[in-house]
Amino acid sequence: MAKLGIPILKTKRLNGLLTNFSESAVMYSRYSPLSPEVWLHDLFACKAVQQGAVIRRKARDIERFVGMDLFMREIHRRGYQVAENSGQIIIFCNNAPVRWLTSGVAPISSKEIGPKSF
Repeated sequence: MAKLGIPILKTKRLNGLLTNFSESAVMYSRYSPLSPEVWLHDLFACKAVQQGAVIRRKARDIERFVGMDLFMREIHRRGYQVAENSGQIIIFCNNAPVRWLTSGVAPISSKEIGPKSF
């Protein structure tokens, strides 16, 4: 990867974030105004995270700014859970169990539902 102009960085610690940039983890854009450390710090410093709420980000942005490997290591380090749906990453910023309220049955179409009642 260094041959492509993407820097290979060493392990660092920034405000409690353990970052290890190996060649496989460096997927971010070198043209980004934010370093991976700053992006992760900003993500996990927001009020919703501090309150144990749920946040979401585009998978594309995570890959671009940090790399999925580094992101997932930080998620596991914090003990959070993550779900992915249609290109969105949903981060449960607590260690409470996640319970799906729908079964594995495919959703019905809007034609099957009929007209809206409101």
